[in-house]
Amino acid sequence: MTLPIRMLGTSDVAITVLGFGGATLGGVGDRVTIEQVSAVVEAAWDGGVRYFDTAPLYGHGLSERRLGAHLSALPRDEFVVSSKVGRLLVPASEGTRDPLMRDNEPFAIRYDYSYDAARRSLESSLERLNLNRVDVLLCHDIDVWTHGDGQGEVYETAARGVLPALADLRSQGVIRAFGLGVNESAVCIRVMEQFDVDCFLLAGRFTLLEQAPLDDLLPKCVENRVSVIIGGPYNSGLLAATERRRATYDYKPVDDDRWARANRIREVCQAHGVDVRAAALQYPLRHPAVASVIPGVWKVEEVQTNLRVFNADIPESLWDDLDDAGLARRVTRD
Repeated sequence: MTLPIRMLGTSDVAITVLGFGGATLGGVGDRVTIEQVSAVVEAAWDGGVRYFDTAPLYGHGLSERRLGAHLSALPRDEFVVSSKVGRLLVPASEGTRDPLMRDNEPFAIRYDYSYDAARRSLESSLERLNLNRVDVLLCHDIDVWTHGDGQGEVYETAARGVLPALADLRSQGVIRAFGLGVNESAVCIRVMEQFDVDCFLLAGRFTLLEQAPLDDLLPKCVENRVSVIIGGPYNSGLLAATERRRATYDYKPVDDDRWARANRIREVCQAHGVDVRAAALQYPLRHPAVASVIPGVWKVEEVQTNLRVFNADIPESLWDDLDDAGLARRVTRD
């Protein structure tokens, strides 16, 4: 299968419109073996996926190692990899473990948004990936969502340190594109005003469930020719879950209001004979700023389902009905 490709901003990086979110490869820890990971990556590859995203945070290095173990055996010029900087892996006694990660790696995280840390982080990532380069490097989580009241200081450090470093790495040809990987849109707008970025990886904020970036971020991205990659198109599982006990939003048990809204969206989709997962994957790509959606996967069945629903036919009337019901704002196909 061949998937369509879209360019990242004004760079020469072309990525498939359906990508591979590698967070779960590390986050699930020993619930999946390296053999199972290879089967998952192979299924994605056979389905035409050529864009793979990871980060040191995911499984405290485990995602990069697992992904690289398979990708390093594939033709390097035939796929695109993005990773992230801003968190350095350190011995477990010298940093903080992320509680969302279920790995047993002997490492922890230390935030470091300085200039020198960007290259050190990249070099370590390349070792774990067993690759000679990553194509896209993203400054990871400099948002309020992650740092709360401390975000202002974090941002200023990144604006003096890691972001200029990424710009230099791009100008030196070490990487081909750079931007942010974050969970909120406000910081993207601020960075776009100060730096010549190529893309933003925005997790969970422009989905079938929520569309606030339509008012600010996405129009500015079109104007400035900056691309958006949508992480968490299922809102960390909510839009794919049919049982309340399995439903999460922003990686936590879902609240009553969002569970009810997701069910209303599902009902409208069912009335049109459409799997809600198909609508969730295809909806963001209707906007001209969006280059790719990258659901997280850790099972072959998930990859196969994503590929199937991604190619499903969706009538235009579904988008009209979701908009009329106040559930998902209509986006005109570019």
